[in-house]
Amino acid sequence: MRIIAGKHRGRVLASFRGMDVRPTSDRAKESFFQILSPRLVGARVLDLFSGSGALGLESLSRGAEEVVFCDNAPESVAILKKNLTALKEHAKVYECDFKSCLMRVEGTFDLIFADPPYKEDYLGELLSLTKERGLLREDGLVVYECERETGEYEGFIKRDERCYGRARVSFWGLA
Repeated sequence: MRIIAGKHRGRVLASFRGMDVRPTSDRAKESFFQILSPRLVGARVLDLFSGSGALGLESLSRGAEEVVFCDNAPESVAILKKNLTALKEHAKVYECDFKSCLMRVEGTFDLIFADPPYKEDYLGELLSLTKERGLLREDGLVVYECERETGEYEGFIKRDERCYGRARVSFWGLA
């Protein structure tokens, strides 16, 4: 995995070994960051299920002002911190599940990334907590990666959806 564009372009990120890990492909990442590009400069970003931090770090590289990371796996948090150090970036890192993070995090976000394990379906819960806590700015987006089509959710509109092989990336805004 590598940073695709911005001030850290081309930098290789520390990543996981093994077959149980499914990082967002460079092709998918490049494509949806093209869509998000106008929103990134000065943005506040929340990267849930962050793993190695690839999505949040790409956001920082492309001009995001702040990224808050969250993952509940100690191995993921260790790799994320290694990547932050290598890139000389500073960020708040929560080592907890996404629900705890959404209940603890303060302020609003321009972008919320969520790339949970494909076997899980957290979108409804994530959107509900996001709305309940007022975590998404009026023109913000929740960017959710999964492998199946998503339904409709009260208080949100699916602004776009893209498919990249098995991966489906949907973009949710407030209704």
